[in-house]
Amino acid sequence: MGMMSLGDEIRSDLDKLVGTPWTIRDGRVVPGTDDVKLFSNDAVKLDAVYLYADLLGSTKLARGFRPETAGKVIRASLRTASRIIKARGGEIRSYDGDRVMAIFIGDSKNSSAAKAALQINWAMTNLVQPSLYGQLPNLERDGYQPRMCVGIASGSAFIARAGVRDSSDLVSIGRAPNVAAKLSDIREAGNYRSYITADVHRRLDQSSKYSKGTDMWQPVQKEVGGESMVVYRSTYWWSI
Repeated sequence: MGMMSLGDEIRSDLDKLVGTPWTIRDGRVVPGTDDVKLFSNDAVKLDAVYLYADLLGSTKLARGFRPETAGKVIRASLRTASRIIKARGGEIRSYDGDRVMAIFIGDSKNSSAAKAALQINWAMTNLVQPSLYGQLPNLERDGYQPRMCVGIASGSAFIARAGVRDSSDLVSIGRAPNVAAKLSDIREAGNYRSYITADVHRRLDQSSKYSKGTDMWQPVQKEVGGESMVVYRSTYWWSI
């Protein structure tokens, strides 16, 4: 018998994946790749807050600057956002080009994620920009400002493995990760850098909701992935 063709291999994988029922269990921690089996359609259900931090102006960056320059901007931004997310208790679960996705669980997950968003806003202006401008003056000369937009949503999702054999990243399936990703894609006039769902806003503690008695989050009706919803946006920052 000859070797299986690529088509036969894919058909065999699909039969196995599609034909196997899910085994879904409630998660108490954010699972890592080794915690979720690949071919048994194993999934971990998680009640979590999802955060996506997305670099603004990536097209301008790619078209207007050398790859080495663009690469430093992306790395500096993602590394800074990731350090803030981890310091606030978030678990990073994927990098996708110029954005990072993290998961927060536990009693203070909504407030921790919101604080991370506000701190990322501060750090991009006060830490990342001066560092990049100091080393790469053409960024400042050409008017590129390193900024990130953060989207946050809460809810139930389940986490499964994608890919085969050794390339098997975890994927989060559900409304919360989808909405958070869409919120991080919002681009509008003004210095709005942080977007959260009404559910997240409702669960914020006092310190992550108010600044000197004023709500830092402004409600606005938005079309998010074909769904009209009230989201809360903010121009505020939280210094580190």
